[in-house]
Amino acid sequence: MKFLGNSLHIANSGKLIARSTKTPSPGAIVFDSNKKKIGKVSYVFGPTKRPYISIRLFKSADRKKIMKNCGEKLFVSKQKSKKSRKRRMRTRQNK
Repeated sequence: MKFLGNSLHIANSGKLIARSTKTPSPGAIVFDSNKKKIGKVSYVFGPTKRPYISIRLFKSADRKKIMKNCGEKLFVSKQKSKKSRKRRMRTRQNK
């Protein structure tokens, strides 16, 4: 797991906003300091050197605990890149 950044607050939309030094890939799983899954990276916005990250929280995540511990360190899993699959083009053969 890699260090992602620190949590800032929970927005009105219900997403956790964090500040980071790196840009994670969308869809990467986010963990708290206790190594519990709390959500997925939804959107990255802001300046490129220190972007803000919008994290969609899982239903199992304790929102009250997250709100209480603002500034908590967050970690991100190493996301495996998906290989793109190319479709084969069928060609018609003249009979």
